[in-house]
Amino acid sequence: MFSYYGSKSKIVELYPPPKHKRIIEPFAGSARYSLKYWQNDVLLIDKYETIVNLWNWLKSVTPNDILNLPNMGKGEDLRLIDTPIEAKILIGFCINRGSVSPKNISSGFNNWNEDKKRIAKELHKIKHWEIKQGCYTEIENETATWFIDPPYQFGGQHYKKSADEINFNDLGIWCMGRYGQSIVCENTKANWLKFKPVIEFNGAYDKTTEAIWSNHKTNYDNVQGLLFE
Repeated sequence: MFSYYGSKSKIVELYPPPKHKRIIEPFAGSARYSLKYWQNDVLLIDKYETIVNLWNWLKSVTPNDILNLPNMGKGEDLRLIDTPIEAKILIGFCINRGSVSPKNISSGFNNWNEDKKRIAKELHKIKHWEIKQGCYTEIENETATWFIDPPYQFGGQHYKKSADEINFNDLGIWCMGRYGQSIVCENTKANWLKFKPVIEFNGAYDKTTEAIWSNHKTNYDNVQGLLFE
């Protein structure tokens, strides 16, 4: 619904569909997987208070609230605009696409004036979702489709601080212990689970090969890593 660093918007179609009515995203971010299967019973969890507040605000507003937000031209400063803080967070993510935090100055690499029309049309999708702030370790284990998209172990400078806070061996054990279906996102540099390559594409700074681990069979189980080298 909004732009965010590490979003799966370009490749969400490549992930297996949910096997369960319940979807849980422990590292919610922009929740592209849940948005694809929005009719399901969705629980989003994130440690980042800004993300949690934004999602809960989006649940509470109307399409007209979004459509009435100000347009932003290149170089405009969001701090000079009188609008609620949650709205500034939304706009701040959208005016500098792929950021890890909302920005104040509108870049040329944004389409906010059109984005808000799309967001207004999508608000109905999230009204039944549950959104909480917290750590993945605090979530009760239950039978669900777990879409797990953590900061990558070797994900670049933007994720370094978040990745440094994670014990990836513990996270791997936790992922393997989920009830139901686990879908774990990473890239092929990671070594905390046996990840299988999915697709190579150009990231914001270099080429990367997205990878997957799942406790269920996927289309990538027999893909040879050499094809991506």
